[in-house]
Amino acid sequence: MQAYLFVHFKEKTTPDGEQVYFGLSRDGFHWEKVNGGKPVLWAYYGDRGVRDFTIIRAREDGRFYILATDLSLAYGMRNQYHGSWEEIGRNGSKYLAMWESDDLVNWSEQRLVRIGDENFGCVWAPDIIYDERNREYILHWSSSHRCNDYGNKAIYCSRTRDFAQFSKPELLYRGDDDDVIDSAIYEEDGRYYMFVKSQKIQQRVILLEAEDVTGPYRKMDAFEESTKELEAGVYEAPTAVRLEDGRWCLFLDYYGKPGAAQGYVPFVADSLKSGKFVRSDSEFSFPYGYKHGTILTITMEEYERIKSHNWSDNGYV
Repeated sequence: MQAYLFVHFKEKTTPDGEQVYFGLSRDGFHWEKVNGGKPVLWAYYGDRGVRDFTIIRAREDGRFYILATDLSLAYGMRNQYHGSWEEIGRNGSKYLAMWESDDLVNWSEQRLVRIGDENFGCVWAPDIIYDERNREYILHWSSSHRCNDYGNKAIYCSRTRDFAQFSKPELLYRGDDDDVIDSAIYEEDGRYYMFVKSQKIQQRVILLEAEDVTGPYRKMDAFEESTKELEAGVYEAPTAVRLEDGRWCLFLDYYGKPGAAQGYVPFVADSLKSGKFVRSDSEFSFPYGYKHGTILTITMEEYERIKSHNWSDNGYV
């Protein structure tokens, strides 16, 4: 029997919201808070705030890695970014925040990993997938770039085998005259599926497919048809997980209301190949609004370890 760990942040105007939070579930539908709904890890370096998490279990040694956008709106929007999202996009951090663990409860101190070079704007919303063919990890994220005067953002990627050395960034996907963010890639039956947020053209999450993890990716119309009733411009940050029965749960981050009213909305599909997701709010429950994160499949032993752990140090070492 498997369980699930949701790594996420909270939408708050205070610095404690932009830290590392854990949620747990036995079935993927009913979620519970960890550490009384308080952060389990804190960011002390870079912007001193983190958002947009991804987590992965390494194939080789089972080690866990959390990566996140190095950005604090609580501190930075009022300070070095002068209230401007455009300034964040151009001059935000070229680093990602990272933590490592062997058991999901004892974590390393935060470190910063330089991903973008001098041509990149802010490095946003990392996610990771394992490339079976080349036996390496593909780290992908969204950024603006000097090549188009930091205009429409695209999805870039870098390769690593050890989470210490990362290859030079490459373009993974660029929309046609579109601004795209929040990529999330999954494999099903040897094909790859990428959820991504179209900010300019469709102003909604779209689904793409490819034969190879690095593309080329093509849009799936079936997903667009199944989500056409969703209001445009209020959903982003897709993340998905495959349940024990083979179905997929997709979560879209709703930001159509301020503050605590924001959070994930669930959808269920029999397969990624079908592209047909059904909204399923009544089947799910959350203790509060989870914001932009990633779900990791864990064992019941790991579930109990996280749930029973004393997190009272709140990440202090």
